[in-house]
Amino acid sequence: MDRSYAVFGLGEFGRSVSYELMEIGADVLAVDKNENKITAIADDVTMAISIDALNEMAYEKLGLNNMDGVVVSMSGNLSASIMAIIAAKDAGVPLVIAKASDDTQRTIFKKVGADRVVIPERDGAVRTAHNLVAKNFLDYIELSDKISIIEINVKDEWLHKPLAELNLRSKYGLNVIAIRRNNDLQTDIGPNLTFDKGDTILVVTDKHDLGL
Repeated sequence: MDRSYAVFGLGEFGRSVSYELMEIGADVLAVDKNENKITAIADDVTMAISIDALNEMAYEKLGLNNMDGVVVSMSGNLSASIMAIIAAKDAGVPLVIAKASDDTQRTIFKKVGADRVVIPERDGAVRTAHNLVAKNFLDYIELSDKISIIEINVKDEWLHKPLAELNLRSKYGLNVIAIRRNNDLQTDIGPNLTFDKGDTILVVTDKHDLGL
């Protein structure tokens, strides 16, 4: 994997996301104001930098314009979170995921530009990391250490071909359990099912098959 991500805020959630991204194979820039947290994680990520997220000039040395995604995990500091979200979007980062502590923060972070907002009590760090790196995936739910449910975009080469012919189970380890078409979720999945442009599918798969 050649993708790069920045994680702002190295509390428990931010560290977990950083470790999971590294485990997946991404490059990770870990960012926090606390020098002790930077020292603690420095050997486990690609790069770790201490900055004051409230200092607008500090973002210039981070190279956010080269990042494929950013996680903002500073919900305890509303102003710093807002600044980091805005800086990331201004730099052209295509996907910014922000951690919120409640629905009020969720609303604020969405309004200032966050593409997705997670509340840790509802959304785990592993799920956040996989949602960040897997550009074909719309959602990721971990059922166990080995099994996950994923909502995935239908690939162009799958269009208008019967499900039986595609043989997704053998080729990719994907077991289709539902199809979403025009916002309607259909669970009647048969071997003659064909996919249209814009369809997404829900599949059950081994979590190690996420390289699709």
